[in-house]
Parts: sequence; C-alpha cells; structure tokens
Amino acid sequence: MSFTLAIVGRPNVGKSTLFNRLVGKKIALVDDQPGVTRDLREGEGKLGDIKFTVIDTAGLEDAQDESLQGRMRALTEHAVEISDICLFMIDARAGVTYMDQTLATILRKNAKNVLLVANKSEGSAGDAGTIEAWGLGLGEPISISSEHGEGMSDLLHALMPLADRFDSAKVPSAEPVKVDIPVEDLDEDHFNKKPLQIAVIGRPNAGKSTLINKILGKDRLLTGPEAGITRDAISLNFVWNGDSVKFFDTAGMRKKAKVQDKIEKLSVSDGLRAVKFAEVVVVLLDADIPFEQQDLRIADLAEREGRAVIIAVNKWDLERSKQKKLNDLREAFERLLPQLKGAPLVTISAKTGKGLPQLHHAVMRAYKVWNSRIPTAQLNQWLSAMLISHPPPAPNGRRIKMRYITQAKTRPPGFVVMCSNPEKVPKSYSRYLVNGLREDFNMPGSPIRMTLRSQAEKNPFKNKKKPSHSRLNKHLK
Repeated sequence: MSFTLAIVGRPNVGKSTLFNRLVGKKIALVDDQPGVTRDLREGEGKLGDIKFTVIDTAGLEDAQDESLQGRMRALTEHAVEISDICLFMIDARAGVTYMDQTLATILRKNAKNVLLVANKSEGSAGDAGTIEAWGLGLGEPISISSEHGEGMSDLLHALMPLADRFDSAKVPSAEPVKVDIPVEDLDEDHFNKKPLQIAVIGRPNAGKSTLINKILGKDRLLTGPEAGITRDAISLNFVWNGDSVKFFDTAGMRKKAKVQDKIEKLSVSDGLRAVKFAEVVVVLLDADIPFEQQDLRIADLAEREGRAVIIAVNKWDLERSKQKKLNDLREAFERLLPQLKGAPLVTISAKTGKGLPQLHHAVMRAYKVWNSRIPTAQLNQWLSAMLISHPPPAPNGRRIKMRYITQAKTRPPGFVVMCSNPEKVPKSYSRYLVNGLREDFNMPGSPIRMTLRSQAEKNPFKNKKKPSHSRLNKHLK
C-alpha cells in the first residue's frame, strides 16, 4: 500500500533538492535563495523498493496572518495533516533554530509519523547540528546530504518499518492516498487511462491558480492579490466533469526585458516546459486589459508549439457592458491572432465559477479537433474543388500543379501536398489551403501544419553511363 510523505522544514534547508532526488527528476525549482518553493508540489517517489507519494512544501515561517507567508504556512500545515509521514528536515550546519523548535511542536501535535532528518551533513561540518537535533524530542536524527545523495540508505532503513505498517494495514476498500485526486465517482478506467494534459498560461495575476482551485473545488494552490505568487509549474491530476485531466498551473509570463530576477527566469522556463508537455493550452486573459502584446506572444507561442489553444477571458463577472465587450474581444481576436482563426473564445469568472462548463466543452472539442484525421479520398476531392475555385499561381508562365494531398500526422493535424515547384508556391496560397481545411472540415482554431513537397524522385541511374554495343556483345559472348 502506498503512503504519502511530506517534506517539511524552514526555508532553504534543502527540501526541494531531496524531493528531486526521491522522484528521480529535477522538476522542483532549486536555488540558494530562501523561499523559492511556495505551492505544494507532488510526485511519485521511490527509495529502494519502497514507492510512495512525496510532497514538497514551502518553508515554514513565523506568520499567522493573511500575508503571503501566512498563507504559505497554512498550506504547509495542511500538508502535515493529510500526510501519512512527515520528513522534518533541518540544516545540520546551521544547527537548531527557533523556527525548527516551533515546527517540531506543530509536528508533535498534528503529524501521524515523523522522521527527523539533518541535511547538509556531508563532512564533519554538520556534526554539532546533528547532535543538537536530539533536543527536539523527535527521536534519532538521520544524517543525509540531499545534494550528494549521502545517507539515503539510512533514510530507507528508517522508512521500511513504517512502509511495512501501511502494507499490513491494506484493506480492499481503502481510498487512494493521492491528496490531489477526488475519489468520488472514480472507476478503474480513470486510473488506467492517460489523463488529458492541460496547461493554463498567461500574464501574472490573470487568475490561473484561482481558476484551477475553482475547478478542483478546494484551495489546493496558493492564491492572493500579489502578482507572481506561482513559481513552479504545478501539475494536478483529477476528474473534471467525468474526464481524467492533468492541469499544469504555470507562473505568470512577463515581457522578457522585464524578467531580471533569476527565480523568475527559472519559473518562466518551467512554464514553457509545461506548454511543451501539454496537449491543450488555455491562454487566460484579464478582461480589463485583454490582448496586450504579451498576451499575443503567449498565444503565438502555444500555436507554434502545435498545441490546441483555448482563449479564456477571466474576471467577466466585473464587466458591466458584457455584449459590447464581447464583440470588441472577438474583433480584436480575429485581427490580432489570425493564426488561431476559429479558436474558442470563452468568458469565465474564476472567482464565481461562471463559464466553467463552457470552458470544459471548449477544451474537449479542441482536443478532439487536435486529434482528427481526414480520409485521403475526401482530401483529394476537396483539393480538386479548391484548385478550381482558385488555381495555383503560374510563376514564369508555368502553372504549378497540385497533384494530391494526404494527412501525414495528427496532434496537431499535418498535411502533405505533392506538387511541382513547391519552393515557388507563395505563402498566401498555403494560407488559402489551410483556411479552407479549417472551414470545410470543421477544424477551428487547431494549428495545422502543411508541407509542400515535389513528387519528382531522383533517378539513381541518371548519371551512369550506358554500356556500349561492343561491351554488351562481349558480355553476351
């Protein structure tokens, strides 16, 4: 039976570094600057033969109010309550601090099982801090180095009795322990089927985390009025209106010239990586300032990556003249983003939940179009009609011949047109064919890749000399 293990501690003790080592991937942002991690990040961890769900938490700080640090602390305390085992990490080189003592008190009251880990114990510099950790009253500290991998065998040895306890407590009706997946209405197919991967991207403070929290039905992600709260690209698996999905909450993307902080650069890079993993990208705009230059760049990025794109306009509940605003949005969309012609434009309110059913329908429709395949016979009938309606150009007096078309791939749909002189076909004619495909085969908004290729094949015997009659006669004799 799997269990949930939360890594907790004050800022900059090496929690994210250990998280990356346990999951076997560098997916959590790591830096010498304290307070990099803010949200709860989950992953499938493994140590020896033991498999479990590991949670990376924000560093605990002395704040109880509604400030950003206070909300981060509340999220960490929630992780402690829902986890089966808490891995309490201290910095052995810095020794036991006041915050370590405070967190130890919280863990003694709320945690089910606690393992005390003294990180940064490589060499002899952490010996004094490790000895001092005995005073926390949480048992024998385990000396490790999450960066260099030292002490992992000792950590495994300490985890094994607890893992055996969870195995012995296994019952057929036990609920799944993944804290971010609602267990109601789940069947076997939801766990076997690969979830649809959806990335939510946009400028800072557009409401990305608030939107995902509303869809989840709980405050799983850290939110607030401050811009740029989200740093990591957090992935969440759950069931959305009966469909298994995996949402990626990404950091807000500002103009490149404004991004100077190292952490923000790492956050934006993490968000761009999430777009590459996603299948559907929801570009979230602010209704007050939609289609700014950065919004256009973000939407164009998703299109260039070949993802199915949804344009969602948030904070629609604050708009007074909704019909006029909607008409202006559609006009600006068609004018500023012609490469996404026909993509769904959905108005929502992440705060109230209005428009979320329409967003779900748009996501599923876009995903279906993104995976669509058209029979070759229908494509060639369509191509003949397009050529009659608008014949190809005739550079240097010689008409370009479009012989046939076929679909080479999906996700996104890709087509190959065999023609003469493909290098002389103007881009305007290629756009004419792409727009025709979108309109006639009902593929609005999906990126379409079209390749023009020459049918002429190289003759491997073209440059070889023909045998002379004398050589041929000699061979026959």
